[in-house]
Amino acid sequence: MTYDFKSITNRRQTNSIKWQIGESELPMWIADMDFKTAPEIIEALHQKIELGIFGYEAPNSEYFEAVSHWYQSEHHTTSKTDWLLFTTGVIPALSAIIRQVSHVGDNIVVQTPVYNMFFNSIENNGRHVVTNELIYQPETGNYKLDFTDLESKLADPLTTMMILCNPHNPIGKVWTKDDLRQIATLCQEHHVILVSDEIHGDLVLNGPDYTPLFALAADFSNTITLVSPSKTFNIAAIHAATVIVPDQILRQQVARGLNITGLAKPNLLAIPGTIAAYTQGHEWLKELKQQLRKNQNTVQEFITQNLPQITITPTKATYLLWLDCRQITNNSQQLAEFIRQETGLILNAGDIYRGNGHDFLRMNIACPPSLLQDGLKRFRQGIQDFQNQA
Repeated sequence: MTYDFKSITNRRQTNSIKWQIGESELPMWIADMDFKTAPEIIEALHQKIELGIFGYEAPNSEYFEAVSHWYQSEHHTTSKTDWLLFTTGVIPALSAIIRQVSHVGDNIVVQTPVYNMFFNSIENNGRHVVTNELIYQPETGNYKLDFTDLESKLADPLTTMMILCNPHNPIGKVWTKDDLRQIATLCQEHHVILVSDEIHGDLVLNGPDYTPLFALAADFSNTITLVSPSKTFNIAAIHAATVIVPDQILRQQVARGLNITGLAKPNLLAIPGTIAAYTQGHEWLKELKQQLRKNQNTVQEFITQNLPQITITPTKATYLLWLDCRQITNNSQQLAEFIRQETGLILNAGDIYRGNGHDFLRMNIACPPSLLQDGLKRFRQGIQDFQNQA
């Protein structure tokens, strides 16, 4: 089947966070695709609504079997269904886990630049962010892990948790199995719980597939993996995710935290939407990734030809590009504001991800080709105007 990744859907005045913008503006920031989700998912949601009775819901065995089968078929990794817990979202679950398995005043390690909501979840719960900054290699545009620094941060007695992002947002890095094993080993040696946000795991576009953290379950009792179909299938608003905790004692702690905070009960569409995604979404995802690769190539060619002063970080996963703007400015917030004011193009300023993010912009390229071309033209104009007024 050939799916439609070319048509534009008007999302203005639809309660879309992404599209609550000015008349002439174009959003390429928040991680929300401008593609309709798989028709198979839409059909499952229609069938649910047509029942006409919307009582209390609970996840069933079919849900957990669908999640487990997806990771076996897509990523060749087995998870037992009794490892799985339903939750309403990755970040809400992360906040609940922080409250349940750490204490106020504890240190929690993150690897910057990284998804800004990690900081909110940590700091809003009275814990301290400790950064293990990724080492940027400007000659290649790659980042690498600093294990020496990481071990020193994990060895601090006040450090009780680490949050990993795999694949990593915003840099698009896919950590190898050896990377994961080394990180998990250090965490276990220092009695640190390792939580991995793997919401972009299905979106590896280049190179080897990612390794889910729970694939190491046989050797580690300190791991928690957070997954969701929301980024993969553009269904964030159905509020469905899964927490994977192989260790029974740790799983009981996490389950208590989710229930205390009311995050373990699904809404009307969460269960049928997830089951349809994970049982019928394989071909749609395959075609989505083909389109995203085309979009990546379009952006790379455009920037190489028109904006050689911009460098794209080599992206293995996600539909988010991490654009090195150091030759133009080290104030990405100022640059993003200027581009929006002058052209209407909305990008993420990299400083919100901390680390060296002040040198970068983040661009969401998950959109029909015509919108992408519009965005690239605006980007070129914005960069040129910024340099001319400097």
